[in-house]
Amino acid sequence: MAAALPVVYLARHGETAWSLTGQHTGLTDLPLTERGERNARSLGDRLHGLTFSQVFTSPLQRAVRTCELAGFGAAAAIDPDLVEWNYGQYEGRRTEEILAERPDWQLFRDGCPGGESPEQVGARADRVVRRVRAVQGDVLLFSSAHFLRTLTARWLGLEPAAGRLLVLGTAAVSALGYEHTPAEPVVRLWNDTRHVGA
Repeated sequence: MAAALPVVYLARHGETAWSLTGQHTGLTDLPLTERGERNARSLGDRLHGLTFSQVFTSPLQRAVRTCELAGFGAAAAIDPDLVEWNYGQYEGRRTEEILAERPDWQLFRDGCPGGESPEQVGARADRVVRRVRAVQGDVLLFSSAHFLRTLTARWLGLEPAAGRLLVLGTAAVSALGYEHTPAEPVVRLWNDTRHVGA
């Protein structure tokens, strides 16, 4: 029975200049690096042979381009709720710089001044979860790390803050699904980057 239940595949966008340097990249619309483009193509190889009833992508170019290079651009619909966390005043800053000013700061607990709170990101994730659970068949989502981590926490019925426990690399593939029934949401695969090259 579990094999017949739908699976939601999560694809994090490929590398950008800021993901490489560890800068918080929320709404800044950066392109992929050359390596990011290569890894997006490899992501397509990783997903080859899978069939999706629906494909959704964040409107940000790093996700849209990853979706295109992976071979799903023609099938994808833009979903504004898949956009990355709005980091407000912390946009473009590295965690170590923020911690130098606020040693006790945690994104998934505190959010960002002038940006989104964990609850606001969680509300967007809840909308996405409701939409994908209404789809008959498997779904593929292209988005960014912190949003996908929050989405996974909400899929499991956990608070948005539980996203802090989940690390996600660029161009990684993950999968959410169910164990026996739709009342038992689970993580089926997490942070698979075997296809990502150097």
